[in-house]
Amino acid sequence: MNELRCKVLIIGGGPGGYVAAIRAGQLGLDTILVEAGRLGGTCLNVGCIPSKALIHAADAAHSLREPQALNAIGLSIGRPELDFAKTIGWKDSIVARLTGGVGALLKKAKVRTVLGSAQIVDGKTVIAHADTGESRIEAEHLIIATGSEPAELPALPFGSDVLSSTESLALTEVPGSLAVVGAGYIGLELGIAFAKLGSRVTIVEALAKILPLYDQELTQPVARRLADLGVETLTGAKAISFAKGALKVAEADGKERTIAADKLLVAVGRRARTGGFDLEKLDLTMSGPFVRIDDQCATSMRNVWAIGDVTGEPMLAHRAMAQGEMVAEIIAGEKRAFDSVAIPAICFTDPEIVAVGLAPEAAKAAHGEIRVGRFPFRANGRAMTLQDDEGFVRVVARADNNVVLGIHAVGAGVSELSSAFSLALEMGARLEDIALTIQAHPTLGEAFHEAALTALGHSLHI
Repeated sequence: MNELRCKVLIIGGGPGGYVAAIRAGQLGLDTILVEAGRLGGTCLNVGCIPSKALIHAADAAHSLREPQALNAIGLSIGRPELDFAKTIGWKDSIVARLTGGVGALLKKAKVRTVLGSAQIVDGKTVIAHADTGESRIEAEHLIIATGSEPAELPALPFGSDVLSSTESLALTEVPGSLAVVGAGYIGLELGIAFAKLGSRVTIVEALAKILPLYDQELTQPVARRLADLGVETLTGAKAISFAKGALKVAEADGKERTIAADKLLVAVGRRARTGGFDLEKLDLTMSGPFVRIDDQCATSMRNVWAIGDVTGEPMLAHRAMAQGEMVAEIIAGEKRAFDSVAIPAICFTDPEIVAVGLAPEAAKAAHGEIRVGRFPFRANGRAMTLQDDEGFVRVVARADNNVVLGIHAVGAGVSELSSAFSLALEMGARLEDIALTIQAHPTLGEAFHEAALTALGHSLHI
């Protein structure tokens, strides 16, 4: 068995783990990263990146199948044919390019990478099991970055035609019919994509509304788009069983119904990956199923840190990255703490949703009287030229001093506005700061400016 020593040992090579490793290496800390699968973790390999590639392919295919929109701008073409195997190959090439890039960045930062499973011995020792042999690694600091995995329903175990998001991104052909259990962001992103690719899609959600983490004002445009795409949405409904291409569902009125489906996607959330590497040997304080951390990502055990999905919500790659960078800098002696005021949440549905900070109800509960400004994309010239003016930008601020508390948007391409939204909250912007910032014309960003003007009571273009 190889005997290795280092300053920093990281278990997990996803966004949080590999960023922590790169930053630690940049700071001159002797670092070892242990990853059981492929570098990049869920996000790069079977999550964020491949799903967005599939969504783009679906959007492209669907745009060619809407002759009315094409005819409006003077285009007339024949019906396109989809080679889905080639689509998947293109998606996989993007994944390979990015994971290869992560490996190169780790090497540049002088991080030693061990591709194998980890087994914790104690807070300073891990056994790494790789194809090349076993290594006993001793470290001064241990960072747990093991991420999360799809949650399974006891009545609908994964296997065969019951898919998690991972398997749905590896299909070799578009299913003729697809049932999706769960109307959160994963279920709707993939459900909409497959509907655009030609599947007959049915969404089943146990709660009373789709996208339950977002307020109804933001989700209404998505609900309308689902109907336009022919997606049937059942809310307040419970999936009971699936067999022989039939999903049995108890609807909101209590009546049972059977839905025909070639494939069933179960997308009811994700759970922390805490099993399989002897985490229990550390006897860490937990917050339910998650590792409890403070504002520096320190656990209850000295020199043991945890970052990313294993620490709970929000389970977002960019949160994990920020935490990983911070922990590396703390270990290097810098003074850092994590402030979650401006973590953007994005739902890549059609239309897209962006939420940063507090929604109106939460803002009012926390701060009393508020100002809310909205500006619709139907009054935005750029949205019109893109043939998609559904949605709006909304700004929420305190009424007494106009400090911005939350910024939200729903519409085509609004994910690219998230950086401006986050920066405004991070810098403690007031409505006047946004209103006095000159936005380029014509852009979607003008709606951000106009929403602030509306909150101040003097919108220019509505």
